[in-house]
Amino acid sequence: MLRANGDVLVLDTREETEFQVSHISGSKLVGFNTFSTEKISEELTNKNTPIVVYCSLGIRSEEIGEKLKKAGYTNVKNLYGGIFEWKNKAYPIVDSTNTETENVHTFSKPWGKWLKKGIKTN
Repeated sequence: MLRANGDVLVLDTREETEFQVSHISGSKLVGFNTFSTEKISEELTNKNTPIVVYCSLGIRSEEIGEKLKKAGYTNVKNLYGGIFEWKNKAYPIVDSTNTETENVHTFSKPWGKWLKKGIKTN
């Protein structure tokens, strides 16, 4: 069930392997390759819910954000710079056990150059 964390629903648009390594605490995995606006619409009926989408850098999440807007969601924001910039600013991330971690899945070696803090994994 998708529920807002406080007042904002934070959606991780990366893949499960990336999410398991680390994610923003309270975020919900919706994936990229398997993302479904139909599934989101079934679980989140309030189209005015504030939503923040993120991925590694903001590229995949931008595409998912556009899909959400086309599905009628009115308050969708992309976390530009993604989880890499989040970690670069020293904000906390957690692993699959909800324990704070330094590990960040870099998606690919070339993309890893944008991660300046934390431990690069893939």
